[in-house]
Amino acid sequence: MSLLTRYLLKRLGSMTLFSLIALLALYVFFDVLNESADLGKDGYSVSNMLVYVALLIPAHIYELLPLAVLIGGLIALSGLANSSELTVMKASGISTKRFVTILLGFGMVFAILTAVLGEWLAPQTQQWAERVKNHAQSKDAPVGQSGVWIKNEGRYVNFGELLPDLSVRDFTIYSHNADYQLTQTLYAKQAKNLGNDQWQLTDVAITDLQPNSSKASKQAQLTLALQIDDNVLNALQVKPEQMSLMALGNYIQHLNANQQQSERYEIAWWRKLTYPIAALAMALIALAFTPQNTRRSNTTLKLFVGIFIGVAFHFANRFFAFSAQLYNINAAVAAVLPTLLFLIVAIYWIRRQERR
Repeated sequence: MSLLTRYLLKRLGSMTLFSLIALLALYVFFDVLNESADLGKDGYSVSNMLVYVALLIPAHIYELLPLAVLIGGLIALSGLANSSELTVMKASGISTKRFVTILLGFGMVFAILTAVLGEWLAPQTQQWAERVKNHAQSKDAPVGQSGVWIKNEGRYVNFGELLPDLSVRDFTIYSHNADYQLTQTLYAKQAKNLGNDQWQLTDVAITDLQPNSSKASKQAQLTLALQIDDNVLNALQVKPEQMSLMALGNYIQHLNANQQQSERYEIAWWRKLTYPIAALAMALIALAFTPQNTRRSNTTLKLFVGIFIGVAFHFANRFFAFSAQLYNINAAVAAVLPTLLFLIVAIYWIRRQERR
């Protein structure tokens, strides 16, 4: 990597990080304002609120990274243009193609980071955030990495994962006697709330424990009476936007196998698959709207237009997702079209500048 490339990447990276911090601070500020309305309700304290807001930060970073790449790129490249460094680089033989290659490499780094956040960190921390808030408002539902635990009539019940159709995966019950000695363990691969405190369990394995022996049995299905507060289900509820790509794929297969509508989850799957590419598009848009001369009015106008385009992209993704559900647009088209349109605009402006 040449000295010039390292210098350019350093400027782009520092300005992108600065932009991300500024945008993130704004989002955190609004989160605090929004959550302050619930302070003091059902034991929801300031410390609970701060933990909740902190756990939302990875999800905000995931959403804001493409926009931060655009704003950071615009600020960095405009600064180079204003100091005539960009002109010197071009005069020394750095072609537009070379700039595009550098910016694509820069965007690729953030595209990979966006994919990692969207697939692993952000979905997990969002679920933890909702569980922490519900636990603060419902003291009988401790939250841990293994799901939600509750105590229910001499039994300890563990919910591993709640699917969007309100069925539970990895459902476990530990029963004890008056001396708190374990008397029975029950595990169900899947559990479904039928209403009126009735739960239908599937693929059930039961182990009865005696002082000197144990007895294991299995049942394909079992109906069980269990009083569970709705706050527990709310703590486990997962929205499509909070699910990983793999989890969305598995759930779409589940819905299709049961002949249920899956459009909302297919749109979320395609959006999560294509969203990292937005970082590449934003890097090219930053180059396209970098002023080619140092006139102040030109610089200010192009910075404004470039940032406006980035914000427009941020909301266009949401608009296309809602429109696809409303008008039955193909999920792949709805997810890919915004990024593709903005990428075409970026390439068009770069080629236009090159012809000039």
